[in-house]
Parts: sequence; structure tokens; C-alpha cells
Amino acid sequence: MDVWNFVQETANYALGLKAIEFVGMVFGLLCVWFLIQQNILTWPMGIIYIIISFVIFLKAKLYADFLLHIVFLVLNIYGWYYWVSSSNQSEDQLPVTHFRGLSMAGLILLSAVGVYLSGRLLEEYTDASLPYWDSTTSILSIGAMWLTVKKKIENWAIWLIVNILAMGIYYYKGIYFYSILYLIYTGMAIAGYIAWRRTMNQDLETA
Repeated sequence: MDVWNFVQETANYALGLKAIEFVGMVFGLLCVWFLIQQNILTWPMGIIYIIISFVIFLKAKLYADFLLHIVFLVLNIYGWYYWVSSSNQSEDQLPVTHFRGLSMAGLILLSAVGVYLSGRLLEEYTDASLPYWDSTTSILSIGAMWLTVKKKIENWAIWLIVNILAMGIYYYKGIYFYSILYLIYTGMAIAGYIAWRRTMNQDLETA
């Protein structure tokens, strides 16, 4: 596909977005923006985005995505509670920390098993065209969300992987607008890691 066709099809898709899809995209971007700033508003923005996604997925009969976002909704609600309750225990907000050692090894193992099982199920019982790639982005997203809730800096590394994979998947499937959107998310993941790393360094200097 040449550059002009890519731009034209992306523009046509963007102009054809329904109002609810556009609003969902805005709240999705706001959610990530507030997360970079470590602002508690990331959680209500995320919840609104997920509720909008529920409507979109039901209309499109994307039931697997609907079920996945139920998990995201639970994690967003828990994340909101966890950040608020942890901040109330001290004068400072919940600090950014690392997620290493056996904990990270366990998360990687669980993710690998989850990707395999999910991929097999999609391959056997659905007409999914990219069952294992789709499963990889979904399972890694759950892991990344958990690390985000716990304010572990490694969440950005996993989100970066998810965004790059999703960008490639959407491009392969011809959904060019979403490919560009995930390119933006990729940049935001890098910005998020840099911002959180700066916070960690400042905390170490003042400790």
C-alpha cells in the first residue's frame, strides 16, 4: 500500500467514526495522560472509557473484548481505591517502585500460560484470524493493568510491548486509524516511563 492510500483510508476511517467511538477515544487518551502525571483522575477516566467500550463491543458482538473489559473495569475500580487508600496512610502519594525477582518471573510465567490457553481456545472455537497475537495483547494488557494499579514502573514496558503489537495487528488487518492511535499510545508509554523514572530518582534523592 502506498503512502497516499494509507493516509486516505486513515482519514476516511477517522471521519467515519461515530460520536460514541470518538468520545471513547478521547477518554482513552485522557486516561493515559493522567496516568503519566500519576493523577488519580486516570481511574475515573478509565472507567468512563471502559463503559463506553462496553456499548461499542455489544453492538459489534465482540463478546471476548466485552469480557476482557469487565476485568479492566474491576482493576480500574480497585486501582482507584488502592491509590486513594495508600495515599491516605501517609502525607505523600503512593510511590513508584520496581517489580522484580520472583514476582516478575511469576507474572511472565502466568502470562505465557494465559496466552497459550487463550490462543488455543480462540483457535479451536472461534474464527479468529490471529488467535495467538490477539491473546498476547489481551493477556499482557491484564498484567500491565495489575502493575499499573500497584504503581510499578515496569507497567510501561509491558504497555509498550502491547502497543507495538497492537499497532502491527491493526495495520495488518487494515484498520489504519487504530494503527496510528496505537502509535500515539506507544509514544505515551515511553513518556510515561520517563516521567515515572524521574519521580523515582527524585524520591531516592530526598530519602
